Amino acid sequence: MPRTGTQPPSTPATREYLSDRIEERPVASSIMRWGFVLTWFMRVLAILWIMKGLSAWAVILGIWTPVGQFEARSTGYQATMIYFALIDLVAAVGLWMASTWGGIMWLLAVMSHLILAAFFPGIVSGGVVTVAFFLTLMAVYLAVSWLAARENH
Repeated sequence: MPRTGTQPPSTPATREYLSDRIEERPVASSIMRWGFVLTWFMRVLAILWIMKGLSAWAVILGIWTPVGQFEARSTGYQATMIYFALIDLVAAVGLWMASTWGGIMWLLAVMSHLILAAFFPGIVSGGVVTVAFFLTLMAVYLAVSWLAARENH
């Protein structure tokens, strides 16, 4: 087939593979569209994780604590705060875009928090309420993701 300067028009079937964004997938005809629910759940999580990431930056920059207190803490604490300041905001952007990588980054951030809270409670706060809240968010995310994936098949 000779090459021409024009591209063939994209069809819905080929469009599905061009993006991993949930809102660009074909719409199901059912009453409850789980893809829509998943998109908005991810956006609510994005807002929460933006606040979590910005709170880590507030600690680093000395906004919530006296200036110099961050530098006086242990290297482990400093590394952990910088890690969460970065990964939480990256995950929030991916969640807001409703992309697959955003959900994976968010799960990585949540699991990192839970694991560090279990093994290093002096560095990462991990009260019972926080752990229960994170586990509940993870369960809801995984359930809605599964329902959205089933809806497309």
